[in-house]
Amino acid sequence: MEIIPNLRHDINKPLYIQIYEYFKEEILNRKITAGTRLPSHRKLAEHLQVSRNTIELAYQQLLTEGYAESKPKKGLYAADVSYDVMKRKQESFCITAKQKIPAISYDFSQGHVDASVFPLTIWKRITTDCLYTNEERWFTAEDPQGEPELRSELCQYLYHSRGVVCSPDQIVFGAGTQYLLWLLIQLIGTDDEYAMENPGFHRVRAMLQSSSLSVSYIDLDEQGIHVASLQKTNAKTVYITPSHQFPYGMIMPLARRLELLQWANERNGYIIEDDYDGEFRYVGKPIPALQGLDTNERVIYFGTFSKAFLPSVRMSYMILPPALLKIYKERGTIYKQTVSKLHQLTMYHFMKDGHWHRHLSRIRTLYKKKQKALIAAIERYMGNHTEIIGSQSGLHIVLDVKNGMAEEQLIHTAAQYKVKVYPVSLYYADSSPFLSRILIGFGGLTEQEIEEAILLLNKAWFASEE
Repeated sequence: MEIIPNLRHDINKPLYIQIYEYFKEEILNRKITAGTRLPSHRKLAEHLQVSRNTIELAYQQLLTEGYAESKPKKGLYAADVSYDVMKRKQESFCITAKQKIPAISYDFSQGHVDASVFPLTIWKRITTDCLYTNEERWFTAEDPQGEPELRSELCQYLYHSRGVVCSPDQIVFGAGTQYLLWLLIQLIGTDDEYAMENPGFHRVRAMLQSSSLSVSYIDLDEQGIHVASLQKTNAKTVYITPSHQFPYGMIMPLARRLELLQWANERNGYIIEDDYDGEFRYVGKPIPALQGLDTNERVIYFGTFSKAFLPSVRMSYMILPPALLKIYKERGTIYKQTVSKLHQLTMYHFMKDGHWHRHLSRIRTLYKKKQKALIAAIERYMGNHTEIIGSQSGLHIVLDVKNGMAEEQLIHTAAQYKVKVYPVSLYYADSSPFLSRILIGFGGLTEQEIEEAILLLNKAWFASEE
């Protein structure tokens, strides 16, 4: 570790305080990350040419205030003294050392999936087979839209599972929703106004804002995006999550979908349908994608393998209506394919040989059990003190906590009990209303861990009522 504090001998501040303040700022600003071992007393004293007593005093101050922790026979390590409450502008909220957060034992991240059921052995075998049976393809240029056989296989799957009607030629693969959205903006253009749900997916909002677009943020009602409010804007393209609104989880009914399609037809505009976790529905029959209802080629369908499969593969796709496909063919193919050809071919064989279907069947059953366990635990331990929002599908719920605490206080109090929960305010484009709501994802925890974590949250939020 390179330690280069600007030690000044010409000011009335002890050297050990200067060294302490340097480490404190580095740790708070995450330039020295939690768990990083700090230099030994001797080495740091030699490096800075100060006495070991000076280093001892500086380190002792860090220990006392919680910026560092000592591990017997191992040394001194930077402590985790910051907790990311993911505020709207994506700024980290750093707490003081007196509010030191214990190590997290239960993480309710909506982005985590269950790795225990992933068919790693099968995936590795197919990957190896692809390396040997497609040797000549590793030396040829990739298809900018994605490998043709995978697009063909995906086309069949989407028709049978989500009611999506398309040809393989309409599919474009890319490394994540943000990249595909950027590419789509190059095709649609930046002159017209865009719109999206409010609250809505913050990474999409960031992409729209970074593209210097004019964006309207449309409020929700119990059926999803409010079309009457959308009609009052000049938007011609709208981003929505109709099958499982993010973050509140409502499922857009048929009447609202038809109303939205009518809006797109009247505006000669487009609907970006992000079906990010359409595979997971726990109540009622699966609702077909909005794209399948579209008879006027107004819907751009987005999908991903990140929720149902491997997030790290970064394999997403969009389906372009013919008019946009023509524009893509004219000027979009200049952009290189961003998903590994090896991963694409492996996924093709994985789907073709039936492993994808079997994998989905297993994880649907697993996540349904986890969601049931989560709701049962909340009802058992918190009863009427909370309201569960968006429990029909997906890998997360929103929990409205009725104890008088604001969102930030709920997050910090939960962290004191080693449980990490997430804010909803992040997903609002402007100043959000007073929120006592928390986003809870359950994909990465076992049923036992869910039970234990909810019990701890009950103690954190309602201990005074016991």
